[in-house]
Amino acid sequence: MSFRAVLDALALLDSPKADGQAVVEAVTASGGGEASSTTIHGEKGQTDFVKIVIPGRQGKRSGGNAPTLGIIGRLGGVGARPEAIGMVSDADGAVTAVAAALKISRMAALGDTLLGDVIISTHVCPNSPTLPHDPVPFMAAPVDMATMNRYEVDPDMDAVLSIDTTKGNRIINVRGFAISPTVKEGYILRVSEDLLDIMCVTTGKAPVTFPITTQDITPYGNGLFHLNSILQPSTATDAPVVGVAITACSVVPGCATGASHPADIEEATRFVIEAAKAFGAGKCSFYDENEFAALVRLYGPMTHLRTMGREA
Repeated sequence: MSFRAVLDALALLDSPKADGQAVVEAVTASGGGEASSTTIHGEKGQTDFVKIVIPGRQGKRSGGNAPTLGIIGRLGGVGARPEAIGMVSDADGAVTAVAAALKISRMAALGDTLLGDVIISTHVCPNSPTLPHDPVPFMAAPVDMATMNRYEVDPDMDAVLSIDTTKGNRIINVRGFAISPTVKEGYILRVSEDLLDIMCVTTGKAPVTFPITTQDITPYGNGLFHLNSILQPSTATDAPVVGVAITACSVVPGCATGASHPADIEEATRFVIEAAKAFGAGKCSFYDENEFAALVRLYGPMTHLRTMGREA
């Protein structure tokens, strides 16, 4: 179980003094991972980008060839102070990523080391701005999306799980979490059967998926509507990306406080951990390589969708 790790992550991030260094110290104390924090200043403030690397037994860091899973906690900020007091709903992606880092690191320290490396990244900002959005306000970020991708998407990630609170919409109407179709190089592919299997096992329920559109996999700033930032990592990597959405039955603003549910976060944490185990062992595929190759051969590359478009 991962409840202890979730509660520890909540304690680290639910504070007006939350910062990346506190996360680094917690991961370092766990004994199984390497962590660093970088403070970046933007037009709307500053944030701390945290990167955690947990080496696997047969991972690249050990000279092996096991694939590396990337786990990205996506968010605008963990808090919207001074507008709102307390941790906001938008923080759930960061909480899940930090909890997964703590749990996998502690497992490694005890001897339960995964086969492949795991790279976990997110950012910590307790006073992010908000942004008007329909149907409810978004949390904005102190830095732009290109900067977030630069610090959160690592070239060593062979596949990415992007975790983001996705409650400010009428598209997903269940409590817990849902996963997206796989996105790779501008193509929206079928939902991974292996990830659906893992979701069934970890939740004990039928899997839940959510629809995405072409707009959602284009970069922020092009004037198009986006569900949220959950699939923005796909604009910065050739690796397959799957969104892990923390969800609700009702429409919840990202800047709302008192809206995080530890049980839902814990379910998502266990899911990404089990996915990391299976992916590093070569037992979890995010997409069908032959089918993707056939798509590109028949219809050409779609990487132009990762750009700002013709007008830019």
